[in-house]
Amino acid sequence: MALIKSIRGFTPAFGKNCYLADNATVIGDVVTGDNCSIWFNAVVRGDVHYIRIGHNVNIQDGAVVHCTFETAPTKIGNNVSVAHKAIVHGCTIEDNVLIGMNAVVMDNAVVGKNSIIAAGAVVLENTLIEPGSVYAGIPAKKIKDISQELTRDLLERISKKYIMYAGWYRGDT
Repeated sequence: MALIKSIRGFTPAFGKNCYLADNATVIGDVVTGDNCSIWFNAVVRGDVHYIRIGHNVNIQDGAVVHCTFETAPTKIGNNVSVAHKAIVHGCTIEDNVLIGMNAVVMDNAVVGKNSIIAAGAVVLENTLIEPGSVYAGIPAKKIKDISQELTRDLLERISKKYIMYAGWYRGDT
């Protein structure tokens, strides 16, 4: 069973139809929307500030979502995929975003809607990611715009697939 821990008077709250892997950890001032999943070895730690997660969000294996004490909460929109071993820290992730494997998004960065942060990219503090674009590298730089087809085919597909995968683990048919 997932570790769900209260701290400083805050207890995590989950929307409908959420899935938490057996060894996922969720602590403190964390609120999720519906159809979210937090996967194996992922940590969502709202101990020093709040974390708000929209609907249809998946936090994949080994990912860390955290914030900075009293200065940088973490806000994640709807239909967001935080891929394996990514770090999302004290930033804002708008709707329909993919944070790639091993990517890092730092304090006060804003990732605009319909965007992709490539695997291994590092989004530095206070960076504003343009909506509808792909950023890659260290530090992350814009490499191209995203077409509406890619947004629909990739970003929405991943979000929906993780809802399906979560159903497998819950035993849905």
